[in-house]
Amino acid sequence: MVSFTDAERDALYKAIYARRDIRRFRSDPVPESVLDRLIQAAHHAPSVGFSQPWDLVIVRENETKTEIAEIAERAIAAAREGYEEPRRSEFAQLKLEGIREAPINICVTCDPTRGEPHVLGRSSMQETDVYSTCLAVQNLWLAARAEGVGVGWVSVLYPAEVREVLEIPPHIDPIAYLCLGYPEGDFPEEPVLETEGWRERLEVDELVHEGAWRDE
Repeated sequence: MVSFTDAERDALYKAIYARRDIRRFRSDPVPESVLDRLIQAAHHAPSVGFSQPWDLVIVRENETKTEIAEIAERAIAAAREGYEEPRRSEFAQLKLEGIREAPINICVTCDPTRGEPHVLGRSSMQETDVYSTCLAVQNLWLAARAEGVGVGWVSVLYPAEVREVLEIPPHIDPIAYLCLGYPEGDFPEEPVLETEGWRERLEVDELVHEGAWRDE
């Protein structure tokens, strides 16, 4: 039986609470040994039916990064137009991606056909393949924080265009496009969107319901 010392337990919680979405990166390379540990952490995520539906596309080439960054720029510009002032101007001030600056980009994908025709536990909830893939992303993110590596999830993209650039097969779904590298400066004490005044962290007591959903 694997047990944890108090220090090991505290280190896990420290990684959880200190994890941040990083958008500004130094050019220093991430050592291959560190990258391998992060990939192994992702691959050891739990998955429904032990389906392991994820693949990871590692992107290092500047030309490919530029193509993805141009997709992000168009998607961000379109998203900005969905806001009214002053929110639109506030949105424009946010840095939402660090694709070109990050030494490594990783596209985490989901293969909904892996393990078919019968994936244990997925018969009534087909979306669990995507949920499992997101757990791999979380594993990578927490391991990266413990390694001092910053991760930024670029969610404002057009998945079909990302699939085309990265030559991802049509039945595979791009789920997360991640930028990895050592952060420019220290890891923020609080989430950037909180310090920028975009949103505040909700009180956990408001989100916990005992026995059944009850609005107090």
